[in-house]
Amino acid sequence: MVNPEERSVHSRELDFTIQGMSCAACAARIEKTLGRMDGVSEVAVSFPLRTAWVQVSGGVTKELLAEKVEQLGFSAKLNESASEGLHRERGWLLIRLVAAILLTLPLMAGMATHMPGLQPATELLPEVLFLPWLQLALATMIQFVIGMPFYFGAYYAVRQRSANMDVLVVIGTTAAYLYSHYVVFRDGLFEGGAHGSPLYFETSAVVMTAILLGKYIETSASLKAQKESLGIHELRVQSALVERGGAITSVRTEYVRKGDVVHVGEGEFVPVDGTIQQGESTLDESLLTGESAAVAKGQGDGVWAGTRNGAGKLTVITGAAGHDTLLSRIQELVHQGQRAKSSLQSQVDAVAGWFVPAMLITALLTLGVWGFVVDPGNWSKAALCAIAVLLAACPCALGLAAPISLVIASGRLAKRGIVAKEAGAVERLASIRTLVLDKTGTLTEGKPKVSFIGPLGLGRSSLLRLAVALESESAHPLADAIREEAERIGLVTPDAERIVYAAGGGAQGWVRGDHAVIGNARYVRSLGLEIPRDARRQAAEREAQGETVVYVMEREACAGVIGFRDRMKGDAVQMARELRRLGVQPIVATGDHAAPANTVAKALGIKEVHASMLPENKLELVEKLKRSGKRVAMAGDGWNDAPALAAADVGIAMGNGTYGALSAGHITLIFSRLQAITEAIRLSRLTIRNIRQNLMFALCYNAVIIPFAAIGYLQPWMAGTAMALSSVSVVANALRLGARMERAAERSR
Repeated sequence: MVNPEERSVHSRELDFTIQGMSCAACAARIEKTLGRMDGVSEVAVSFPLRTAWVQVSGGVTKELLAEKVEQLGFSAKLNESASEGLHRERGWLLIRLVAAILLTLPLMAGMATHMPGLQPATELLPEVLFLPWLQLALATMIQFVIGMPFYFGAYYAVRQRSANMDVLVVIGTTAAYLYSHYVVFRDGLFEGGAHGSPLYFETSAVVMTAILLGKYIETSASLKAQKESLGIHELRVQSALVERGGAITSVRTEYVRKGDVVHVGEGEFVPVDGTIQQGESTLDESLLTGESAAVAKGQGDGVWAGTRNGAGKLTVITGAAGHDTLLSRIQELVHQGQRAKSSLQSQVDAVAGWFVPAMLITALLTLGVWGFVVDPGNWSKAALCAIAVLLAACPCALGLAAPISLVIASGRLAKRGIVAKEAGAVERLASIRTLVLDKTGTLTEGKPKVSFIGPLGLGRSSLLRLAVALESESAHPLADAIREEAERIGLVTPDAERIVYAAGGGAQGWVRGDHAVIGNARYVRSLGLEIPRDARRQAAEREAQGETVVYVMEREACAGVIGFRDRMKGDAVQMARELRRLGVQPIVATGDHAAPANTVAKALGIKEVHASMLPENKLELVEKLKRSGKRVAMAGDGWNDAPALAAADVGIAMGNGTYGALSAGHITLIFSRLQAITEAIRLSRLTIRNIRQNLMFALCYNAVIIPFAAIGYLQPWMAGTAMALSSVSVVANALRLGARMERAAERSR
């Protein structure tokens, strides 16, 4: 089996835009074809975004992929953004739409002859509008000039033994056109007029025009959805003012190096990630974190690319620039989330795959039932009913129901500092009813301070030296607190040798030739060491005050006790209250002792607490809850909680603006806002509700319209118009999601 890390070294990801897709079935066909190519391991094609992402290895290139896409009848644009392509597609659709409207309007006169209530109006219209040759000429231009792209789309679909919307449109409109064409040449080009045999040229023309109108609105909606999704891109700054050699020059951000000094003026966007070297200001981080209030920043504070500077001027030491910034990584993860499909979307795609063939069979059955049973021999009526069924069937509304809502949702979530790394995470989060919460770094600030030093037989400084020597290389927050305290009082730290760290326990090593240990009670006892009564009493007193306690051992004797205090996050109480409103049960699972864990849980009104848990214990807890039938989310710091985050239905990694946090969990909260958890749950529920509304509309539409078309209650032009409008309605409902998510986020603040 190939190691994932080895595979990632040899594989690479290619992305490009695709033009010419008419519905989600086209995207599925491209995915299927590219997926069968040698060297292609994964493919994702987004119809709303008109974008393809392909994981490849070996000699597969963009040009090779583009050639395969073009063989399917689509156009792969390697040097064009999806936005540029959509703008161009919309412009071309507008030209075709205007031309179709102008040519269809004269044909509308013929529609009056099919409606008894409008027949008196035919006396007021010029006779020339009813001449068969004129109607034939206008309809031919609409059918075979303006409508030619539909024929190409249908041809390539059938050639690949597939079917899409183009197939239904071409068969339906061509049948209506050919029927009228037959009548014209049967009766004569100059015979008939308003009182001759009825022609149905307007049926094919109106259907073509209505579908073009629907496609134009749909493309405009896709542009808006793309803007909702990829709006983070607008925050990227193309150049930065860099100080080099005593001079300040403008440099493109991708050429700014780590350590460069960058100058940021008043009201400008920060171009790099870094640390403020000089100056004070307030920064608007709302488009990155979702927080509307400006944040005061000064010397030593971190800043991120994409945030807007306030009134002060800043000098920033670059930490990352160009494609390495936090903003770029967030955008990359948003793309990653859009590539994956939720289970709901996969199910819909499966239904859409057989929908068109099923409708073709239904149309043939309608033709046969009318021609042989209902009205034997009246093949004119049978053909009109069959055409109406073809034109009423709409796979587009079904195919658009899920992806366009997910595209909008992922962009909105990202703008609030909530990055979903897979589409399925949003779907699963909506059904979560149990949330397991880590304490340190999740419910608390994760920056504990040394609050108590209780030596036993040693001086305070000697005890602290022993502790800091053992924790000199540890990345644990308690180790940071010990080093900070030692630095504060100016201690000289001795060297330690052969240090061994135990996750969730502590560390042991040799200091000045003596064996020493630091850790919690369980770890110390696991090494066979005895904790004296005085140490246990001191520890109990500190834990009763909500502190975390570790023991320091030297030469198998207890040298003392060190206590730590970690502040609870300011929005923890509000988050717990919101969770209860959402019907989600919070559970605390921490590696800390029971006393500090219970203190935090009591302050938040959380009843179930699991303390002194190792990473494997948290994993067992999550799996136990899942086995009991509960939908479980886990929120942790993204490192010690990694096994539990991966095992949960949804793993929520609490970030703090660091790059490492972006790698953990199914969902990452960039800036560790606890209320972002409840926002994510609420917004995911809105998204899934919106998708279900779209699906319900699409299914109900087909369930109602198709039978009416089959029994002859709908004229073909009515059915075709309804088909176009159904897609527009689904897209319009999806676009409402952005505004609803914004209102929901505002209410949760």
